[in-house]
Amino acid sequence: MENFDKFTLQLHVNKLAKTESKDTVLQMRAYLRDIFAEAVDQDFLTKDPGRKVGVPTQLRPTDKTTLTWDQLRDVLAKVDLRDRVLLELDMTNALRPEELFALRWKSFDASTCSIQLMETSYKGQIRPWGKTVGSLTTIPIADEFARDLVAWQQQCPDPSPEAFIFPNNDGGFLDSGNYRKRVLHKLAEELGLPKLTFQVIRRTIATLAQKKGTVKDVQGVLRHSRAATTTDVYMQEIPENVRATVNSISQELKSDKGKRRTGAAGARGKASKPAKRNVKPAAVVTMAATTTDSFAASGKKGPGTVSGKVLEFATRMRQSRGREELLNA
Repeated sequence: MENFDKFTLQLHVNKLAKTESKDTVLQMRAYLRDIFAEAVDQDFLTKDPGRKVGVPTQLRPTDKTTLTWDQLRDVLAKVDLRDRVLLELDMTNALRPEELFALRWKSFDASTCSIQLMETSYKGQIRPWGKTVGSLTTIPIADEFARDLVAWQQQCPDPSPEAFIFPNNDGGFLDSGNYRKRVLHKLAEELGLPKLTFQVIRRTIATLAQKKGTVKDVQGVLRHSRAATTTDVYMQEIPENVRATVNSISQELKSDKGKRRTGAAGARGKASKPAKRNVKPAAVVTMAATTTDSFAASGKKGPGTVSGKVLEFATRMRQSRGREELLNA
């Protein structure tokens, strides 16, 4: 490991960026950094060459392919019973492929129309854990689909509790990569679809389900631990909905009803708006009026006038002169 340096690792990540997706490049960069950080912690290395490995500037754009309801229906109409049940379950519940192919008949409960996710498949192995803490749980299935699943159970090679619901020719579980190449890619080519993978199906359901429930509902279907993952990664904007929203806003702005409502609200706002009161000027006016009235009653000019000020000054001078005379006496 001491032969690796930052330059070599950065070249490797940059090379990956030319052929792999953005998510793959970021994941591999994270793996490299974790590996060499652990090597330093374990005293295998004195310096960490992966600490400053940066994200390549030229990353392939993230795939945002989604399909329409009609395209999904065309896929289901093109396949036989097993694949139709498999793909319909994947579409309605947005299952991950490792969850889908690890299902056994013991996890299916026809009486409650539910399936309990208990295991996942990964690289030829069955694991008793899922991608996230909330991945393995009991999920509801549609009543009509439950009847289709019962029909498949009656025709499948092995309906015993421990048998896989979607087995391969040997009775084991299907390989997701093999199924994607052998079935999904073939369907995409025959139906003229832009792309058909389990990730595309999952992203499509998250996007189209925006009109079927709230964000929290869609998050529950996908079993994400954070709503941000559902909205920022899986949900894509629907161009028709965006255009409809723009048209709706434009109609509201130009409608006479909106103008009347806005005008009425403005009139009510003006009528109910209290008049500003200036307390200090009112108090000054009142005091001035009172002082003026008192001086008028006594026949004298008020102190606010020039004559009043002169008179007041002369009075104070006479009083001062009188006090001086008393002191000098």
